[in-house]
Amino acid sequence: MNSKDYLEITIQMKPFSEENAEIVEAELSDLPYDMFQIEDNCLKAYIQREDFDAMALKVVLSGLQFPTTYTTTLVPPTNWNKDWEDQIEPIIIDKSVTVKTEKHKNLTHTRFNITLNPGMAFGTGHHQTTTMMLKAMLRNEQAIRNHQVLDMGCGTGILAVLAAKMGAEHVWAIDIDAVAAHSAFGNMIKNRVSRKVETYCGDASLLQLGKYDIILANIHRNIIMVDMRTYARSLKKGGLLLISGFYESDAIDLLKEAEKNGLHEIQRDCINGGELARNEKWCCIELMKG
Repeated sequence: MNSKDYLEITIQMKPFSEENAEIVEAELSDLPYDMFQIEDNCLKAYIQREDFDAMALKVVLSGLQFPTTYTTTLVPPTNWNKDWEDQIEPIIIDKSVTVKTEKHKNLTHTRFNITLNPGMAFGTGHHQTTTMMLKAMLRNEQAIRNHQVLDMGCGTGILAVLAAKMGAEHVWAIDIDAVAAHSAFGNMIKNRVSRKVETYCGDASLLQLGKYDIILANIHRNIIMVDMRTYARSLKKGGLLLISGFYESDAIDLLKEAEKNGLHEIQRDCINGGELARNEKWCCIELMKG
């Protein structure tokens, strides 16, 4: 967000669950909301005051299979990126990847150092799914170096940046959210990898532009299910698909869909998601095209 006036839309669901919150977020994704967060058993959505359409929101909420109510609050002008940078701490993944903001100085350098300005995009390395994806990429360094990589649902572009720094021949970063695509583009420049990475705003249909050695998809499980066939068709034979953004309980259905499309499981990692994840485990799966 920038310093313009924003509205905070607090959406209550009955019953509340993170899955219901994700459904609401997905349904609102076509409207110009800049950020969503789960807090106090509700979903909070942020939108510029001038872009808010109460009727459009009511139409979306009325089509859900569970009852919802909402309230609106005016958010005072704030430098959101500065607030984020003031709160975030640098992280180090497997002693190999450092993720930080520009305010972090004099840190010990690791093999790969990533500086992010997230804007309102997802993916700073602090969420368990992003961490698992970064670790999976480190395990597959040889498969990334000198190969074609695509980051679907790129968010901040953190995975695309790492792929470029790991020596990928070329990287494509795609997100359906224009704010995320813009954020990713800026982060490519900030990390001096923009010559290797192309960023696009769009959906999985853009994958038809080429064939890839590795596809990265840290997205909601429903999107992965729908797009699995496209991922498989866009991979070269022997190519890898790394997926996360879902719970371990979702793995069975995802693997069935993967196998239908000629993909088989190579490795699976799971991390406890904690209370907000209903005490389920987040999951990351590596798949190979036969």
